[in-house]
Amino acid sequence: MFHICNRNGSAYALNNAVLFIVSPIPDAPPMDREELFVQKLRQCCVLFDFVTDPLSDLKYKEVKRAGLNEMVEYITHNRDVVTEAIYPEAVIMFSINLFRTLPPSSNPTGAEFDPEEDEPTLEAAWPHLQLVYEFFLRFLESPDFQPNIAKKYIDQKFVMSLLDLFDSEDPRERDFLKTILHRIYGKFLGLRAYVRRQINNIFYRFIYETEHHNGIAELLEILGSIINGFALPLKEEHKMFLIRVLLPLHKVKSLSVYHPQLAYCVVQFLEKDSSLTEPVIMGLLKFWPKTHSPKEVMFLNELEEILDVIEPSEFVKVMEPLFRQLAKCVSSPHFQVAERALYYWNNEYIMSLISDNAAKILPIMFPALYKNSKSHWNKYSHTC
Repeated sequence: MFHICNRNGSAYALNNAVLFIVSPIPDAPPMDREELFVQKLRQCCVLFDFVTDPLSDLKYKEVKRAGLNEMVEYITHNRDVVTEAIYPEAVIMFSINLFRTLPPSSNPTGAEFDPEEDEPTLEAAWPHLQLVYEFFLRFLESPDFQPNIAKKYIDQKFVMSLLDLFDSEDPRERDFLKTILHRIYGKFLGLRAYVRRQINNIFYRFIYETEHHNGIAELLEILGSIINGFALPLKEEHKMFLIRVLLPLHKVKSLSVYHPQLAYCVVQFLEKDSSLTEPVIMGLLKFWPKTHSPKEVMFLNELEEILDVIEPSEFVKVMEPLFRQLAKCVSSPHFQVAERALYYWNNEYIMSLISDNAAKILPIMFPALYKNSKSHWNKYSHTC
């Protein structure tokens, strides 16, 4: 008699259930391996309780873990094993194990998450979920994988459920999701516009409604690769995404959690199309923080990255408002802000731009530099 466990971990008999098969797939005759593979995928659809009773069904939990591990090895080291019969079974197994309602956030107010101070809530069922993710990733990356067959099962509904999981508090889960969504984007051309549109919607809700989402950094990292692959000239919808979504992301109070990935996306756009430089810099100046010095340092970091790739012809369009803001930063009573702004003068390319436009820039900057040298309370900011 075979056993299957429900979500509460209790066991009951199930007629005709082929579960907890112990014979390894490679040991079976070649003609039986596909059927055995399907049976193992089905046995791994059994869910166990890791939360209310983590010590329940330990034997069966280990059987499932071993079965998942075996399938990861099998699909990784063998060819011609991803047959047409495997596609629906693999997608069903993945969906049953992973598509779930996430627990309520431990940080529902949207307060800024501090990776050094705040502990994320880790997924209790990770011993199984990790292997499910690993299997599905190897499935997508298999040389035998055929998107034309898989598209019947990996569709818009599947992608939407996958995107919902990006709000998981477990960074290990978000890391797998990031890689899997990136693979799906690369292999399923028909889903690309849908993926971009749904990520767009997540960002809109984050900016204008909730100000809380755990997966913004990972979604931006995926977008960095997507933007890098955009063909030239850029489509209008892509330019609008930069102006209407990426720039407003700078005003959210949890910016520090995802700022490196956001800055990378912005710079990618400017390397693709330098004509976007003026609206981007003017947008940054519009959202420039007034009373949050750590956030101001982030803006200064990003602005220097932008200036590193700016065309001289674009620089002259923004130099006056830009250096008016830099003059304020140099005069800031927060020494980290003043110091970071002064570091711009260590950048050879920025210095060459200043030199070529000295007649306009020096009258803006000189009073602030002179005041800093004479009166800034922190002596170290004089010598940057």
